Amino acid sequence: MKQATFAILATAALVSAQAQPWAQCGGSGWTGPTTCVSGWTCVYSNDWYSQCIQSSGGSGTTTTVTTKTTTKSTTTKTTTKATTTTTAGSGSGGTGLTTVVPASAGSTTLPSAKVISGVWDGGMLKYDRNPKVCAEQTETGEADAMFILESGATIRNVIIGPNQAEGIHCRGPCTVENVWWLDVCEDAITIKQSSGNSYITGGGAFKASDKVAQFNGRGTLTIKNFYVNDYGKVVRSCGNCSGNGGPRNIVIDNIIATSGGVLCGINTNYGDTCKISNSCQNSGKYCDRYTGNSSGAEPTKIGSGPDGTYCTTTNVRTSC
Repeated sequence: MKQATFAILATAALVSAQAQPWAQCGGSGWTGPTTCVSGWTCVYSNDWYSQCIQSSGGSGTTTTVTTKTTTKSTTTKTTTKATTTTTAGSGSGGTGLTTVVPASAGSTTLPSAKVISGVWDGGMLKYDRNPKVCAEQTETGEADAMFILESGATIRNVIIGPNQAEGIHCRGPCTVENVWWLDVCEDAITIKQSSGNSYITGGGAFKASDKVAQFNGRGTLTIKNFYVNDYGKVVRSCGNCSGNGGPRNIVIDNIIATSGGVLCGINTNYGDTCKISNSCQNSGKYCDRYTGNSSGAEPTKIGSGPDGTYCTTTNVRTSC
């Protein structure tokens, strides 16, 4: 009986020592668990952060494991990096792309937008506004967002509820990793950088009656390993902002977009570009091209689809 009890306690201790889904599992200075619970893999992100990502399997999926070794003084650190690639047409994408919202670790509400600088990890909590500020497609602003990211900030591992109005506002270049919008109100994210690069990697958005991403600034926005369902546009360069201009460069790689409209809308008179690769959209609508203005008037649509200059596609399919 004592031996059985000891075995049970030992097993419990082993499980508790494993990192939970989406939790940190490695990185420079990390002293917590370095293995994940069953069905999850510790995936290297950078020298400072590794995360438990759901293990992939099934038709068309292969997993490559690479070992990265860093030597500092007399200490050697070895991190295992798992990279998953999927053949076209299998219904899923590469590392980080999933069509299922992760389980929430709990929920919380805030009366105003949370301002973030540096790196902030939401721990897969669901965040929402209380009282509700969503006004559907009535124009709102930064104050009605869920999160406001200062220039250079990173937000990761969070679920955003339906009662906010504008999701995330990036005041400058920002990085958004594994963020999920359960019900986009007006826009999921607004990019306001004057130059530089912003990244949306992993995660997904649902029920965006208009845009998922509103690109009001300049520079480049890259969206990768992202899932969208029920939407109007994935990303739109502002067509009639005050002081409008460009170029705005949109890079879309390895996304799945279902039950929606075009992937990007751009203003060719400002030199905007949209490059789409390794993605699936079941409507077969990729780009809308406009003549933008800064007067507030409705921009003129001048064409749709790839034109080889402003809108290009590579390995894009309609069977998701």
